[in-house]
Amino acid sequence: MDAQTWQTEQFERHRAPLRAIGYRMLGSLTDADDAVQEAWLRLNRSRDESIDNIGAWLTTVVERVCLDMLRARRARREDYLGAWLPQPIVSLNEHPDPEQEALLADSVGLALLVVLETLTPSERLAFVLHDTFGVPFEQIAPVAGRTPAATRQLASRARRRVRGATTMLEPDLANQRVVVAAFLAAARGADFDALLRLLDPDVVLRADSGPGRPLAPPLLVGAQAVCRQIARQGPRYIPHCQPALVNGAAGLVARLPAGRGGAVIGITVAGGRITEIDLILDPDKLPAL
Repeated sequence: MDAQTWQTEQFERHRAPLRAIGYRMLGSLTDADDAVQEAWLRLNRSRDESIDNIGAWLTTVVERVCLDMLRARRARREDYLGAWLPQPIVSLNEHPDPEQEALLADSVGLALLVVLETLTPSERLAFVLHDTFGVPFEQIAPVAGRTPAATRQLASRARRRVRGATTMLEPDLANQRVVVAAFLAAARGADFDALLRLLDPDVVLRADSGPGRPLAPPLLVGAQAVCRQIARQGPRYIPHCQPALVNGAAGLVARLPAGRGGAVIGITVAGGRITEIDLILDPDKLPAL
């Protein structure tokens, strides 16, 4: 087997975990694929180099590329008018095919990705790589430009922020689906008393319309405010909604007719009530719709 064939086989063997790292780091499958592709290009250019551990080498490259992308995105975020939400991983099937199952396995909840977006790029790097993928701090430190001890502190600080901002979610998917089905029925029937019973009093609704003029308020807090927004915007989307898996949790997808776009609605259920609603309207994040 020649060196080029061996490198190709090794890269394909590591592609899925590299993509998973990219998605957790960037919250975007598109950007994750770009980072993995850059790792492949660099591997090709380093054909004559001696690489003892190709998996670790590729992981380091993807880490560096993701860190650079996060820093560049953070600098551009001032021009983003709405709330920023991750690119969702969606399945409309009760039993996803192998490719969809692999995508869902790469995903984490939208609510966690939103919290990760509040971390600094270096905090996110240390937390995601160490706490999720078990990468040693000694390996993360050179990428973060810190000592191992300082990198450990980055992860610890990020861990406290994540734990302080995340909700104990309903672990049973069937129970999630019951709540989401009741929410959809109440919204379709304009039964706002039922909606108020389903919504946590401090429910948060975030809307990401993409760059440009927001199509909805970027952030609403409280059951009454969310109900009023559903009354205003709901008639456009609710009739076209159908249940879906959104990042492994029960959610909704709306596919509007005649090229009018669509939406993915991520729903966080905790304690039998809806605590968060993530409305993704940005067409660049919804290629499947």
